[in-house]
Amino acid sequence: MGFSMQPYGIQSMLKEGHKHLSGLDEAVLKNIDACKQLSTITRTSLGPNGTSFSRSTKVSDKCAFSATFWHLGFEFRAGKFWDLGMNKMVINHLDKLFVTNDATTIVNELEVQHPAAKILVLAGKAQQEEIGDGANLAISFAGEILQNADELIRMGLHPSEIISGYNKSIDKAIEILGELVEPGSENMDVRNKEEVICRMKAAIASKQFGQEDVLCNLISEACIQVCPKNPANFNVDNVRVAKLVGGGLNNSSIVHGMVLKGDTVGTMKRVEKAKVAVFVGGVDTSATETKGTVLIHSAEQLENYAKTEEAKVEELIKAVADSGAKVIVSGAAVGEMALHFCERYKLMVLKISSKFELRRFCRTTGAVAILKLSPPSPDDLGYVDSISVEEIGGTRVTVVRNEEGGNSVCTVVLRGSTDSILDDLERAVDDGVNTYKAMCRDSRTVPGGAATEIELAKRLREFSFKETGLDQYAIAKFAESFEMIPKTLAENAGLNAMEIISSLYADHASGNTKVGIDLVEGVCKDVSTLNIWDLYVTKFFALKYAADAACTVLRVDQIIMSKPAGGPRRDAAPGGMDED
Repeated sequence: MGFSMQPYGIQSMLKEGHKHLSGLDEAVLKNIDACKQLSTITRTSLGPNGTSFSRSTKVSDKCAFSATFWHLGFEFRAGKFWDLGMNKMVINHLDKLFVTNDATTIVNELEVQHPAAKILVLAGKAQQEEIGDGANLAISFAGEILQNADELIRMGLHPSEIISGYNKSIDKAIEILGELVEPGSENMDVRNKEEVICRMKAAIASKQFGQEDVLCNLISEACIQVCPKNPANFNVDNVRVAKLVGGGLNNSSIVHGMVLKGDTVGTMKRVEKAKVAVFVGGVDTSATETKGTVLIHSAEQLENYAKTEEAKVEELIKAVADSGAKVIVSGAAVGEMALHFCERYKLMVLKISSKFELRRFCRTTGAVAILKLSPPSPDDLGYVDSISVEEIGGTRVTVVRNEEGGNSVCTVVLRGSTDSILDDLERAVDDGVNTYKAMCRDSRTVPGGAATEIELAKRLREFSFKETGLDQYAIAKFAESFEMIPKTLAENAGLNAMEIISSLYADHASGNTKVGIDLVEGVCKDVSTLNIWDLYVTKFFALKYAADAACTVLRVDQIIMSKPAGGPRRDAAPGGMDED
């Protein structure tokens, strides 16, 4: 007779197949370890990214969660010590390749499965949605303060004491950050190109180091062009990006209007100073909504029926031409007969299938989209300076320019040798536009180049000495976490991190609060002379989200996972096949 032991405790309460982890070793430390692994991936991408140095490549394979992932490490030889936020090569579950140092793209495509690491991913996403830049700082800093919390727990501190110290630290850090704001930076003209470039440069350099001057010029011009009377209402969707393979970044340009990939329908390839009619339902003979039967008794009646249809289409097209429109934009199919009459009346026909592009086109031209083909009223018509078909790098594009009137859409035409480079340039433009939106809300700046972080570390350490309880150890470790920024910047640029950090501390101790790292020359300098500034709001939200995410992870003392739902797993191998 077999003896079976009855389940007890939590095992008797949950279904068979559940997982239950509790205690410091099983839950807290394992959660911290998962977050450390994620921040290690993004950390080496922190800081400027560029390629203007001599290097040899050493590739080591790393598997990251559910995606195939390579972490590219580089050995330095003699050459310029320009930047280096390293790129990651990520291949997602659809076999799409990403080569980027953009933390948001990396963590999104990794499909992180660990619940604690997901909290850091959510902090990065929140930062991206709020500011559009600084996601890497949020994830990397959260990982660093969790790593220091690991050491404190092993020393014997309870997680609640660490959380208490971290909460005091972030409040004090935000107070100090407000004191480090550059006087006068809150007063800014968002239409002044030089002031915009000054604040945007750091964000662009972190993606495309060495090319920030070219990109900042393009992005600032595009943003200023579409900035509304009230800058707080700036819409990032009004700055579009057209990626055309071929040429290089120096061939990129700005179009005050839209660039549509594809040719026009018909033979008309260029019009100037034209009125535009937009039809959502297409330019074709419309079918009746109800079914009907037409009885034809003779060939003459058949011929007259065909002529009636033809006459009706001609009448509609003639009415559009008589309204003064020279361009017809269709949101659906363009019929052969309708096209024939458009050609007869010298009307240019454009087809835009995407309803979102059609809305942007209406914003650009000021046209009102009409549901079906009918004579437009003067109020429904839009206006363009010119529409022309051009060939850029072997790709035929339709360029819609509207430079005179209040232009609400501007397009950055990016050129590059490969799709991967163009995707990375697009991410840099996206960061730049989001930074412009952030500076429209709050234009205050703080010193860049790790100057702010070292000053925060110095002052927080001094603050920790004034505390009497066990919180002081957590505050000291929080202060130490700020050293991760200059350390990573120095290591990524091939410099001696310890020398750089000790030099920064020495300069800040003597009262030079604006001394940071000059990555080009590999020395510590006053960043105000180098014009390296970071937006206050980017730092504010990145630190706040990082601290909140870390405290959320530390508060977890049990993980209870139910049995997964049934059905085959997506990554399961077909039956009868080996794992290989």
